[in-house]
Amino acid sequence: MIPDYELTGPPQAPVLVLSNSLGTDRTMWDEQLPELSGHFRVLRYDQRGHGKTPATPGPYDLETLGRDVLDLLDHLDIAEAHFAGVSLGGMTGMWLAVNAPERIGGLALLCTSAELGPPENWRERAAFVRANGTREMVDSTLDRWFTAEFASRPDVVTKYGGMIAASDDEGYAGCCEAIAGMNLRDRLGGITAPTLVVAGYDDPATPPKHAERIVAGVPGARLSLLERAAHLANVEQAERVNRLLVEHFTPEGEGMSTTSGEPVSPEVTGIGMTVRRQVLGDEHVDRAIERKTEFTEPFQDFITRYAWGELWASEGMDRPTRSCVTLAILAATGCHDELAMHVRAARRNGVEPSTIREVLMHVAVYAGVPKANSAFALADRILDAEADENGA
Repeated sequence: MIPDYELTGPPQAPVLVLSNSLGTDRTMWDEQLPELSGHFRVLRYDQRGHGKTPATPGPYDLETLGRDVLDLLDHLDIAEAHFAGVSLGGMTGMWLAVNAPERIGGLALLCTSAELGPPENWRERAAFVRANGTREMVDSTLDRWFTAEFASRPDVVTKYGGMIAASDDEGYAGCCEAIAGMNLRDRLGGITAPTLVVAGYDDPATPPKHAERIVAGVPGARLSLLERAAHLANVEQAERVNRLLVEHFTPEGEGMSTTSGEPVSPEVTGIGMTVRRQVLGDEHVDRAIERKTEFTEPFQDFITRYAWGELWASEGMDRPTRSCVTLAILAATGCHDELAMHVRAARRNGVEPSTIREVLMHVAVYAGVPKANSAFALADRILDAEADENGA
């Protein structure tokens, strides 16, 4: 089948295929088109049974959806193209990169998974849609696609709720069955195209752990974790996604940080933010992000990549031990603002107050009583406040 499509951008520019998610059509990429069409010949198409591409009787499998793309490229006489896909579109891209590597120049996988079980859940959803129609999926789907504030916008409800309701029942169900039968995890090592993986921190459908598994499996893959983004991150964080895609698919941007332009390890930025939140807590990290300015952004990126993405993410020392070492250094050097933050982090990492006391006793002996005295007073206030909050 040749899907319905549209081409936008300079005729001689490299081709970039954009693939839509389950329940959407190609207009889900509207926020990308103005920017990307200035760099690429953008080929948007509708997945089978979505938008203007007709449905065929299901069930479908990923090979069916992937071969639709190959038929389209052959129809347009395109030998090789870059490929970016969200969710089901990303799954299609992984299949293509594994099974037709000569056709895929670069790959961007947004808010997707190489295995999204359990399969019975997807088969149950397919049966529900065949019985009740896609209109019954609107409310629950919007809650997964966007953060609460974004999902409440009338324009978002109208556009994306309308997309879901307009999806062909059989096409939607058939694509659900394609997801049910998908497991690409053991084949990720065969992907040779330069790969960018993007995840939304607030995505309940494909949480960041799915992106991290893809990065771990695809040689040289890079991960970017986006704040304040759920499943359709390209819609909710359009400007950031546009920048990521342009940088990834243009030679001068390959292998560079999205903020400073410095070479970075492929996966550390996204994992660093995950670890930073796990250790310090969402509230603290959200405040740090809100205070970030153009001047301080490179430093915040540096901290996320190297302190949290490399040091704290290392398996060379467990987190409670790392917390104790950090407390000792901060107390000994008198860095009280950081010390307060890491007393709370130590408790979050499971360090008992009695262990924190022992750490500060070591500081008294080896770094001096005045510094330990100040550290004890600070830690005591924090631990008392914690006990009050917990009703202890």
